[in-house]
Amino acid sequence: MDQHIAEAIGRPDLIRLDDRLVCLRFETMKVVSALAAVRHLLDTGVVRRGDTLLDSSSGIYAYALALACHRYGMRCHIVGSTTVDHTLRTQLAVLGATLEQMEPCSDLKLDQKRRVERVHEILAEHPGHHWMRQYHDDVHYLGYRAVADLIRGATDGAELTLVGGVGSGASTGALAHYLREDAPGTELVGVQPFGSITFGAEHVADPEIIIAGIGSSIPFGNVRHASYDTLHWISFDAALSAGVDLLRRHAVFAGLSTGAGYLAARWERDRSPRRTVLFVAADTGHRYVDTVYARHREAVPIGSLAPRQVAGLDELALPWSRMDWNRADPPS
Repeated sequence: MDQHIAEAIGRPDLIRLDDRLVCLRFETMKVVSALAAVRHLLDTGVVRRGDTLLDSSSGIYAYALALACHRYGMRCHIVGSTTVDHTLRTQLAVLGATLEQMEPCSDLKLDQKRRVERVHEILAEHPGHHWMRQYHDDVHYLGYRAVADLIRGATDGAELTLVGGVGSGASTGALAHYLREDAPGTELVGVQPFGSITFGAEHVADPEIIIAGIGSSIPFGNVRHASYDTLHWISFDAALSAGVDLLRRHAVFAGLSTGAGYLAARWERDRSPRRTVLFVAADTGHRYVDTVYARHREAVPIGSLAPRQVAGLDELALPWSRMDWNRADPPS
């Protein structure tokens, strides 16, 4: 029996969509990393119960850290993006977390820069606060070992391809790291939005939006570029169509990044007939009802979509590009 709701929220479901396509579905994935990170910091004496944990977040990590702090008797302070909505603000307040939300800004890079600057100001004022550094401290890898064990047991030794958003680097990077301990042939396919600098796509703008949570406008220290075999860059429109298809075809209601991962996973499944392809569904679709699912009539059949195979970053183009990364170093 779970001792706290965070443990239940962080436990994923494995859903077989067909013979070789599996969905790793979370309610809120970052709860896994936040819980394990806070527990490790307490166990190693870096922080003590009652201390204040601080970080910047566009939303999902804020909720995860607030739950972890509630679980372990810590205080939580969040410097939040403009994207933190009314529902999350209310939950954070009731959970006892404090939130400083940035003023509206249409520039993601400026929004992230302002949040980090504010974190440094708070640390100068309160040097006893602990900055969680979700994008740079690999303590956030720890929680994914148990998830990798779950995957290993459920897939029964199958040759595995893991597909998911790159984001902060902790989720797909950690899962691949732990899975490769026993199966070094596990392939890792990263999904990125156009406009993200992480794998060098900042020069290609998406006219809709950058898909939240899987890209970045600033460097993230937790991204281990040499872990990735393949990269897919997927536009908002293509991810919308895939998200709608996932709900319509398989009744899985998930976020926009999951739609992008599902689209990439289907393509990789068809290219590798001997491999089981597992894609990560990081959260539910509730945040995307108005921006994605209410627009379901705009979705095109995903069978009509195919990636542009590129050999270099200068060839990237909307709506979908694919590149063999071959576990290379970061782009210069």
